[in-house]
Amino acid sequence: MMERLKARRDFLKAARGRKWAAPGLVLQAQAQTEPQAEARVGFTVTKKVGKAHIRNRAKRRLRSVASDVLALAARPGYDYVLIGRAGTVSRSYPDLTKDLETALAKVHAQKKRVDTDKRRQASQKQG
Repeated sequence: MMERLKARRDFLKAARGRKWAAPGLVLQAQAQTEPQAEARVGFTVTKKVGKAHIRNRAKRRLRSVASDVLALAARPGYDYVLIGRAGTVSRSYPDLTKDLETALAKVHAQKKRVDTDKRRQASQKQG
């Protein structure tokens, strides 16, 4: 299993990174300052999801999915935060796995570059 995020500052730093929401979870990813450091993962489920026993079950399911998927697909030098949603508990395990795989692919996809010349021309036409 990967190293765990525990400090609040690490969770807040990951929240400033890239995000992807799926029906079963939300994934946040942020590059660490050390690019070759071991990937780290944190889990959180808010009270909005349910009472303590529901939140604990959601976190157990997220930990299980993360151990299967992130062990193979996590990039070194990244911090990941998995946020449980209302659907985390009721969603099937294969669907949760697919949600995390899709979220990882989307978070690590290349950003589309916006052509600055086109943007500049559009702003000059307005002004």
